[in-house]
Amino acid sequence: MALKAVHVSDIPSIDIVPESPLTRFSNGVEFKVPKFVVIGHRGHGMNALQSLDRRMKAIKENSIMSFNAAANFPIDFVEFDVQVTNDDCPVIFHDDFILSHENGVVFEKRITELRLSEFLAYGPQREVGKDGKVLVRKTKDGKIVQWEVEQDDSLCTLEEAFLKVEPSLGFNIELKFDDHIVYDQDYLTHVLNAVLKVVFGHAKNRPIIFSTFQPDAASLVKKLQSTYPVFFLTNGGCEIYEDERRNSLEEALKLCLENGLQGIVSEIKGVFRNPGVVTKIKESELSLLTYGSLNNVPEAVYMQHLMGIDGVIVDLVQEITEAVANLITSAIVVDEEGLNEKLQLHSKPKFSQKELSFLLKLIPQLIQI
Repeated sequence: MALKAVHVSDIPSIDIVPESPLTRFSNGVEFKVPKFVVIGHRGHGMNALQSLDRRMKAIKENSIMSFNAAANFPIDFVEFDVQVTNDDCPVIFHDDFILSHENGVVFEKRITELRLSEFLAYGPQREVGKDGKVLVRKTKDGKIVQWEVEQDDSLCTLEEAFLKVEPSLGFNIELKFDDHIVYDQDYLTHVLNAVLKVVFGHAKNRPIIFSTFQPDAASLVKKLQSTYPVFFLTNGGCEIYEDERRNSLEEALKLCLENGLQGIVSEIKGVFRNPGVVTKIKESELSLLTYGSLNNVPEAVYMQHLMGIDGVIVDLVQEITEAVANLITSAIVVDEEGLNEKLQLHSKPKFSQKELSFLLKLIPQLIQI
């Protein structure tokens, strides 16, 4: 069951933030981000191999096992990364390169240069008795670490995800491209059409959101189809890139408005550093989702709910869905005459509008960027 927060008139909020936008597409399909959604990052959560937290190494990320594990909790979507192999098959994998350890030597291959059969030869194999190439991973500081998780699973394709994952679970498909490559439109079109072929062939009634950090891919996938919403991913200024369209929430907003996109997915630190931008985004009738490590902190998630943000992408699926259920879910209360029903909020903090404004001003000073 999808988790949705309810509108309660006395919830402290930024009073000029409007309701979540309803977008009508040319084919008559309507899309509306529910009042507050929880999205599983790479399924049940990303693998942080150097973390001391066992939960970050519980299940192989971006796998069928991880997606279905996330489906056991009241989330609306799982987010995952899609790239297209050299023989035009969309596969699910986060990193630009895949690394294996063989006979003491580390081999590195770019995902998009592999054929599907080569990609699937890494990690656990579905065929009994067959061993795959041992996967390792490179950390941000360049260190090579073993990719060890408590529950491992095979690599998979986008088509397999549609066929094997709980059908009611929505897919937030991140269209993954290398930050350091300048892509021409023909290549982007070819890759996006390969992804769209699978989506339209298998999605049926499954909710779909496309998202990408690649500005040209975002505008192009919007032009290539009108059925599913497209969100632009941004670090919100937390990191700086050569392409200025990626360097602030203001630029993200501009890109969305110029290309008819439906929303923004931002690193939450970028939003907390500049909370006033939420009003601009909502006034522009765009949806706003966030990602980042702070989304694993219940208090930070609830603050976003108060700010009018539409949802969060999280790693700790069980913990955050439980926290959101405790903080935001509604109860039906019948008055003494039994005639009128109203919604109440559980565990609502007693914030006045003045106190909430103070908190929003204080947040940027608390966040280390």
